[in-house]
Amino acid sequence: MLHIVNGDAFGSKLKQSRIPGEVLVWREIYTVGPVFAEPSEQGNRAIRAAYLEQAIGVPQAEFVRHSEEQERTLASFRDYGEVVLWFEYDLFDQTMLAYLLRWFSEQELGETKLKELSIGAFPGIERFRGLGQLSVPQLETLSGAWQAVSDEELELGAQLWSAYTADHPEQLAALLRGDTSALPFAREAFRAHLSKYPSAANGLGAVEQSTLDALTEQPSNPIDLFRMISEQHHVLGMGDLEYWGILRELAAGEEPLVRIDGTAALPDFQGMPDDFASNQIGVTELGRRIREGRADRIARCGIDRWYGGVHLRGREVAWRRD
Repeated sequence: MLHIVNGDAFGSKLKQSRIPGEVLVWREIYTVGPVFAEPSEQGNRAIRAAYLEQAIGVPQAEFVRHSEEQERTLASFRDYGEVVLWFEYDLFDQTMLAYLLRWFSEQELGETKLKELSIGAFPGIERFRGLGQLSVPQLETLSGAWQAVSDEELELGAQLWSAYTADHPEQLAALLRGDTSALPFAREAFRAHLSKYPSAANGLGAVEQSTLDALTEQPSNPIDLFRMISEQHHVLGMGDLEYWGILRELAAGEEPLVRIDGTAALPDFQGMPDDFASNQIGVTELGRRIREGRADRIARCGIDRWYGGVHLRGREVAWRRD
């Protein structure tokens, strides 16, 4: 049996459990940077690797090595009687699930049975945020709870991946207006993705808007700020590296929207500076004006951001959220 899981924290616990099988941690962040319909193509991988190194500090060579290793393991799936996909309700997980369902939809499964376990709640946990919350005994209660992946799930996963990696958002918006019940968490997760697009009112995505709202109330240290914003937008499944990248953009340029008072740089993949938590984040006057809709972030500062397969850049962009 092969278990494909969403992260090292849960993967480590699964390895400690009495649930039989090997564990493949799918190490990707499809919510950050350029994402292509065929990510394993050499040119696409090179573009993505270069972006992730620049944006969040993931070394290009390490990204390529991990990608190739996990793809080799995935390609050996016929060596296992069962393959179980473990994923959660949020966008971070649903993008991975969509990719894997698309990939399996193009394979001859042979004797291998493809199963899935996707959850958005767990008994006794009031605010369930992910499988990593579970203790080893708790996750062992899920053994055998997985269900066979249906043709409808494979088809919808393939459609979601195609729409997510398209160079325009209309395909995804149209898909979400239809029947997505085969994957019960998909609609909310991918609608959250669309909320990241710049607003027609002021050019801010939902996360940036929430950040400026919070900082207008009072300045904050970055750790508390991340906890607040990630909880508010928990459907995104946003990790700290993704958020530091957003904060870095808000603080960049000649007209920043936030100011960072302190000596420690924002963290990246290489780690967090010891004195990082002592920094204070505040909103600038321009940030206040944009937050209130009295100025437009893209017109003033421009944008260079990927949303799945959509690349928005410059001071006039094709797609905004209304």
